[in-house]
Amino acid sequence: MVAGSAHLQQRASRCVDPVGHAPHQELPTPHTLSVPLHRPMPPWAGLAVSQRLQGLNPQMTANNSTAVEEFVLQSFSEEPGPRILFLAVFLLLYLGALAGNALIVTAISLHPGLHTPMYFFLTNLAILDIVCTSTVVPKLLENLALKGGTITYQGCMTQLFFLTWCLGAELLLLTVMAYDRYVAICRPLHYSRLMGRPVCALLAGSVWAITVLNTSVHTGLMTRLMFCGHNQIQHFLCEIPTLLLLSCSPTTLNNVMMVLADVYFGVVNFLLTLASYAYIIASIVRMRSATGRQRAFSTCSSHLLVVTLYYSTVIYTYILPGSGSSLENGKVVAVLYTAVSPTLNPLIYSLRNKDVKVALGKVFSCIRGRHGPCRLTG
Repeated sequence: MVAGSAHLQQRASRCVDPVGHAPHQELPTPHTLSVPLHRPMPPWAGLAVSQRLQGLNPQMTANNSTAVEEFVLQSFSEEPGPRILFLAVFLLLYLGALAGNALIVTAISLHPGLHTPMYFFLTNLAILDIVCTSTVVPKLLENLALKGGTITYQGCMTQLFFLTWCLGAELLLLTVMAYDRYVAICRPLHYSRLMGRPVCALLAGSVWAITVLNTSVHTGLMTRLMFCGHNQIQHFLCEIPTLLLLSCSPTTLNNVMMVLADVYFGVVNFLLTLASYAYIIASIVRMRSATGRQRAFSTCSSHLLVVTLYYSTVIYTYILPGSGSSLENGKVVAVLYTAVSPTLNPLIYSLRNKDVKVALGKVFSCIRGRHGPCRLTG
């Protein structure tokens, strides 16, 4: 029996497979293996598969790039009826903002009587409103017309740059306008010296330079982030708070810089504006003439109304936490400062300002050609 068993084992060791291959070789022991039987899967393989399934580009470069080629923007409604209504409303708001602010700029530029610091800053405000609403509303109209839409990564960063720039510049400009009203009412004898042309040019140039630097920093930090997964923005525009929620990179530095910007542009400028109007109101109350008090208040009421509307919307968006409910409400608030406010500002300043109404009347007369060549005089 022992000999028979040994014979069978020798035959088994020399047997061939059914298709006539060479006899099986004895497998090496684990400690003699020089090459692993199974290569480990690269760590990026699962991510690449996931991105292909989501329609994203799996290619990533080493320096400041992103796996997302485009973002999906939300629309206000998926139903045809409400969507058409929103399309009509936003189109009217956009055309009204463009026409109103263009008329303000034209009237102030052509009317020598309005070449004062107050209307110089109002011209800057009108230009900012045109840029702000043109940055957001055309894309919103496109998405409403196409039942939702997308925006490329480059387009999203461009929109983020100009929107952040306009919001910061408008906050600073409102503070400068409050200072102008403070000097005009509280220190009228020194107004020509404190608000001369060189000073006005310096203040306006500082507003543009500071905000360009601020938005360049924020946009540069945003381009360092990678968006390698979910690409649906819970908004109809590209903003810093909503984009940070989508990043798969650490956003600590972005959040720190955003808080610093909120403190400077929102809190500090708001306190400076409040301080200016505190002195203004105190000076108005001390005036003995009722006519003087009414005239002083009329020159500040328009600006104070714009300040209240603008600060309430921006503070809600950038300072309150980005919870789910606030994100939903943030869409409505964003409409206020990107579409409604640029449309209302020309109406507020023109309807409550006698000089602007007179200048606009002359502009309309020139457009209709009633008085021959258009030559506005003070």
